[in-house]
Amino acid sequence: MPKGANELTGMVLGFDFGLKRIGVAVGQTVTQTASPEAIVNSRDGKPDWEHISTLFEKWQPVAILVGLPMRLDGSEQALTQPARKFGQRLSGRYHCPVFYIEEQLSSIEAEQRGIQSDHIDDHAAQIILENWLQQTFGKQT
Repeated sequence: MPKGANELTGMVLGFDFGLKRIGVAVGQTVTQTASPEAIVNSRDGKPDWEHISTLFEKWQPVAILVGLPMRLDGSEQALTQPARKFGQRLSGRYHCPVFYIEEQLSSIEAEQRGIQSDHIDDHAAQIILENWLQQTFGKQT
């Protein structure tokens, strides 16, 4: 668990990074729940920062979560470093702490839940964010 993350209270924006589409979910640290929020388009690897700014203005998150795409064996893949860089840019632009969680197969899990293909990215972000909220803020037994 990232140091200090479990002391945050409020809204968190979660991102499922992709070069063409970035899924966004919004979650609440107290209830440990998340909902799909938006799909942000990206052109030539450059996100629609205006759309992202609108989301930050709307939700005023206390933290940012970015899913790191990893191989099934836990090693990095081609999108891992671009996702990290995206998280760093989010943190720098919006002055919010950023946390990362390894994620594999969140899009496939969203498909298995019967989500329509044009909503896979935001639902994948929801799955990633819910996993992090439960790991970070869930009751310790």
